[in-house]
Amino acid sequence: MRLKDCKLIFVLIFSVSLYAQQTVKGIVVFSENNKPIGGVSVYDKDSGLLTRTNVTGDFEFQTPKKEMTLIFFSSEYEIREVSVNTENTQSLNIILKDLTTELSEVIISANRRRVFELKRLNDVEETAIYAGKKTEVVLVDQSMANLASNNSRQIFSQVAGLNIYQNDDAGLQLNIGGRGLDPNRTANFNTRQNGYDISADVLGYPESYYTPASEGLEEIQVIRGAASLQYGTQFGGLVNFKMKSPNPGRPLEIITRNTLGSFGLYTNFTSVSGTKNKWSYYTYFNYKKGDGFRPNSEFESKNIFAHLGYQFNEKTSLTGEVSYLRYLAQQGGGLTDQMFNENPLQSNRSRNWFEVDWLLYNLKFAHEFSEKTNFTFNFFGLNASRDALGFRTNRVSQVDPNTERDLIKGDFNNFGFETRLLSKYKLLNKDATFLIGAKYYQADNYQKQGPGSDGVGPDFDFATRDFPNYPNQSEFDLPNLNVAVFGENIFYVSDKFSVTPGFRFEYIKTESDGFFKRINTDGAGNVIFEETVEDDNNFERSFVLLGLGLSYKANSNFEFYGNISQNYRSVTFSDINITNPAFSINPDITDEEGFTADLGIRGNYKKLISYDLGVFGLFYNGRIGFVQKGLPDGRVISERGNVGDAVMYGVESLFDFNLKKLLGLNNDFKLNYFINTSIINSEYTASEQSGIKGNQVEFIPDLNLKTGIQGGYKNVLASIQYTYLGKQFTDATNSTTASLSGVVGEIPEYDILDLSLSYSYKQFKLETGINNVLDNSYFTRRATGYPGPGIIPSAPRNFYATLQLKF
Repeated sequence: MRLKDCKLIFVLIFSVSLYAQQTVKGIVVFSENNKPIGGVSVYDKDSGLLTRTNVTGDFEFQTPKKEMTLIFFSSEYEIREVSVNTENTQSLNIILKDLTTELSEVIISANRRRVFELKRLNDVEETAIYAGKKTEVVLVDQSMANLASNNSRQIFSQVAGLNIYQNDDAGLQLNIGGRGLDPNRTANFNTRQNGYDISADVLGYPESYYTPASEGLEEIQVIRGAASLQYGTQFGGLVNFKMKSPNPGRPLEIITRNTLGSFGLYTNFTSVSGTKNKWSYYTYFNYKKGDGFRPNSEFESKNIFAHLGYQFNEKTSLTGEVSYLRYLAQQGGGLTDQMFNENPLQSNRSRNWFEVDWLLYNLKFAHEFSEKTNFTFNFFGLNASRDALGFRTNRVSQVDPNTERDLIKGDFNNFGFETRLLSKYKLLNKDATFLIGAKYYQADNYQKQGPGSDGVGPDFDFATRDFPNYPNQSEFDLPNLNVAVFGENIFYVSDKFSVTPGFRFEYIKTESDGFFKRINTDGAGNVIFEETVEDDNNFERSFVLLGLGLSYKANSNFEFYGNISQNYRSVTFSDINITNPAFSINPDITDEEGFTADLGIRGNYKKLISYDLGVFGLFYNGRIGFVQKGLPDGRVISERGNVGDAVMYGVESLFDFNLKKLLGLNNDFKLNYFINTSIINSEYTASEQSGIKGNQVEFIPDLNLKTGIQGGYKNVLASIQYTYLGKQFTDATNSTTASLSGVVGEIPEYDILDLSLSYSYKQFKLETGINNVLDNSYFTRRATGYPGPGIIPSAPRNFYATLQLKF
């Protein structure tokens, strides 16, 4: 979309009239001593959580409603329900009485638990605008998923259309995609934790080797392609992990969870949390260890997170966070199709290892200049490394000769800041909400590839002296610089219809300074050709992305929404500088661009059905992927490059039925049934490569279905979930015949059945379950590099049991 094509958008910006929202505020105090109560949840009885009181007991939110019923909830006080006329209310004084009735932990949880386990973001939250966007929020702390092993198939079960790699049994890495986007390390989403970046390099290498422990998460926010304006240009959108908050009502709370599972799995999660005066804190330690479900697949992981906050006053706060992850994993390698069919759990690689060292930090300053103007400033950074070591010939079935291994070391050092100002202002005597923000991001990355030792263990030192003629040698400094300015504005045409235009200006400077070697040897290992190629590139570009969101809210329980936003993906240095025997790189590979469109309806009907039904289109120019090319000598190779232009379109839906209310059951029961469906079609519309135009786009199953039922009686809850994905291609050539490396070929259809059960009593909670109950043999991934190359099998039937204690 060019600037000249957007005149209509700007006419709308300056011509629409605005609708005033009402501000509701007040204070919550204890009846016996009139002291303010912090951490009280304030709910709209119809739509759910609105806000929470701060340490001084104050709360404030905005709503277009004139009449509403508010519910004030805290586990230590009686629940209070208040009807409010927002036009006539100046300030509310809410008095909560002591909780005199002894209730079990489960009954308290049931009062707090939402009827539906997926919610949507409000139009405005802190210094962010979500009006007119497709948003989905996973309420992790209410999920019955296997949190101990970060089972993403279960955690994201109600997020429509996600395609998930399932190739480890501990959830060490998150691999999600959707709408035809490669799931590998969630590289096509902007991944954040509490609003700041956590990937290796947002532009140069946007892969996420760190995933926060699910047991420490409150919710996961997913915003689709329209997130490109506020959060970065990626086609997938945003995945933001929101950590649990400090307990506002106690100075000390301890939760410890221990899990045992199949294949030697043991995990421990221990968190400490509390609030004292103006200080608050939340920290956890997460340990994981296991043997893996295949030979040569052991792992050990240690993860620490710490949050410390200081509330200067009701308008100003400062928080600091540090996350550290270190894990070492042995990798059993990939399989060919023949090997998988013979024995999907075999491994012929005993010397492949992977190590990650990840340190994240963030400092956030938040200030409320007035009731109408909020400001946030995040300073964040990453110091990290990841080392990959192993024998990884493209002939996956080849026996390891126990010679030198391939070693790739990557160091990532980046920092940046993001500042946002959100203001509610008057225009034509109506209220409006305006957001302006800026981001500065600087990365200094280093990457080296060469010979590793000929040993067995995880020795991550180069052995260049011992193996000087090793063919895959390179070394690069890879600095990146990114400056962005973005803004959005909500305009209300009426009290029900809003228009939200936005923009993002991007300046990107990508540099590459280093060399790679070309070494050819004869059959005896003698060098017959050697060349060192210097590489010094400087690639600068700047551009503007535009977007427009529409929202029509007939009432608080029904919304019609639409959005169209441009997207952009910078070519990464792994696309260019890594030598991989499984494929080659087209030297003319360059950035991708396009746009995403969403149109749908969402809401709930009388708390009987929660629904989100929509259609989407994703339009790619210069999509990067794999094609199969024939060489003059008769060989066929896989080449990664800009395949061509593509379009993906389809229907995504989620329906969640409150069976308890439909069947007239009392409050001792909980019973819900959900069905999540995605049906997608795709096509390459243009390509300079022969045999590509008209083909289907890779990583798109024709049907993506997740359905399940969850319920229980009093302290006992259970769930059953069924997942089905149709077959999908892994290259643009739509190859059905698998390659010798196992990298290219179909991913066959597969289905999985999962069971979960939990029981709570006072401070104790027991969780258990069986994953892949039917013990199906399947795979979701053909890896082009680590942990392959080749087919990476998924876990067979396995169980887990978790005991939680809360003090």
